Amino acid sequence: MEENTHTEQEQRYGLPRIGEKAPDFTAQTTHGELSLDDYKGKWFVLFSHPADFTPVCTTEFVAFQGIYDHLRGMNTELLGLSVDSVTSHIAWIRNIEENFDTKIEFPVIADLDKQVATKFGMITPESNGTETSRAVFVIDDKGTIRSVIYYPLTTGRNMDEIVRLVEALRTTDKHGVSTPADWRKGDKVVASPPKTVEDARAREKDDSYECVDWYFCKQNLD
Repeated sequence: MEENTHTEQEQRYGLPRIGEKAPDFTAQTTHGELSLDDYKGKWFVLFSHPADFTPVCTTEFVAFQGIYDHLRGMNTELLGLSVDSVTSHIAWIRNIEENFDTKIEFPVIADLDKQVATKFGMITPESNGTETSRAVFVIDDKGTIRSVIYYPLTTGRNMDEIVRLVEALRTTDKHGVSTPADWRKGDKVVASPPKTVEDARAREKDDSYECVDWYFCKQNLD
């Protein structure tokens, strides 16, 4: 019975997984109509917020704008979403600019019919379907979901972690490596495990690796 309930919930709320193609969408935004196709060849961070004109969401929008230039420098766009109207979004964005001296430059989806939020599983059971959760989806330049993070409604997101996550994923793609806990750009990365006994022996003699054991080696990318 428990398994059936879980399956029904997944079908109802979407819940796309890491490694799957992002659900297709076309939506009205503060920058006009946008679709998944508009992000072909680019990475983008799709995030939802519970509601316009709320304190925690306001701090997040100011903070997201603060990392926007850094993300664009990595060919990564930002796209916000809530179930508020375009008019509400525009009024709130103007309010943020006036009160916080911050111009919001990224588009925000007005998902009044909850079509996009439902496809991405952003409408969670505890919200009773009236607001979107604090979800973050990192989607790569091939339209594949690379990361999914959910935050409770009461907790604002950490922008440094979102930047770190995008940098880590792009580093993995470019160099075929993994990144350890608390990794930051410029730190040593985790080398892929050797595939043969010979490779393991050769690695032990290679000064470019910092090995704790044959299976656990770090290296600089420079």
